[in-house]
Amino acid sequence: MASESENGNCSAWAARDPSGILSPYKFNRRAVRSDDVSLRITHCGVCYADVNWTRNMHNDSAYPLVPGHEIAGVVTDVGSEVKGFKVGDHVGVGTYVNSCRDCENCNSSLENHCPKTVFTFNRIDTDGTVTKGGYSTHIVVHERYCFKIPDGYPLEKAAPLLCAGITVYTPMMRHNMNQPGKSLGVIGLGGLGHMAVKFGKAFGLKVTVFSTSESKRDEAIHLLGADNFVISSNTQQMESLKNSMHFIVDTASGDHPFDPYLSLLKVGGVMAVVCFPSEIKVHPAILNPGARTLSGSIVGGTKVIQEMVNFCATKKIYPEIEIIKMDYINEALQRLVNRDVKYRFVIDIENSFK
Repeated sequence: MASESENGNCSAWAARDPSGILSPYKFNRRAVRSDDVSLRITHCGVCYADVNWTRNMHNDSAYPLVPGHEIAGVVTDVGSEVKGFKVGDHVGVGTYVNSCRDCENCNSSLENHCPKTVFTFNRIDTDGTVTKGGYSTHIVVHERYCFKIPDGYPLEKAAPLLCAGITVYTPMMRHNMNQPGKSLGVIGLGGLGHMAVKFGKAFGLKVTVFSTSESKRDEAIHLLGADNFVISSNTQQMESLKNSMHFIVDTASGDHPFDPYLSLLKVGGVMAVVCFPSEIKVHPAILNPGARTLSGSIVGGTKVIQEMVNFCATKKIYPEIEIIKMDYINEALQRLVNRDVKYRFVIDIENSFK
């Protein structure tokens, strides 16, 4: 149970109103239950969701609001019935901390699609309290929603995997985008897009980045390893790539046309959308004759999250991050709005509350 208190057991930063400005805050985390894991948070990634809900952009924010759903840390306590974790383990917590555990989706390790999924912050948990996220010193979660981070994988690099990483990994695996030699297009090169490029190269794909910003060309090719970089507004370049892509992952945050990208797909090609434009308009004449698929996706279930973390450790895949202290968060969130980050902010929680 999480409750507000001036002398709470958990230190955090919270937004108090739709201005989205965060400041120090204390509240009480619940006591550890028999099936719970308690972890000391060392790092928390900064996701655009943190902007959306601190600023009440979905009109459902409950203040004070503690954001953060890319959490990495160290286990400090476990409940009596917990078998999979022990004190000292490195672990992560992602975008949700509860589900019904009994529906078709939960029984298929698709907890992210459970109708009763409880997000890591700004949602009502089963005990009636409002969840509070990773911009805080510790968190208590049911062991099902906690993930082992392999020894040697840096916790600061692990944090962004729990949202940015899994958001692109899930559709890539669902649609068999791990076939060496095939072609992948990645639309947008931010926190999600740069992870799609990294996964694509790890899978042995030929990766083309589509961006509106010429300034991203050098890093796309030389830092991230993309094979090709295309300015999406260049109609000549786009035309030359028609019917050439097996797969596309769309991470572009703003509104954009879909037909020009769908036309790049080969027959039977798949375009996975992991972003949230205000609308999607598609002409059937682009989709149907090529037997193309336009597919949505959001984060991943518990099984695939652990699989992804293990894959990143084995293949030495690391997000590109900028580490900040908690007292820089308001500037960081504004920089995120301005797309001024390469490629994920990560808050150094353990050194921000000393």
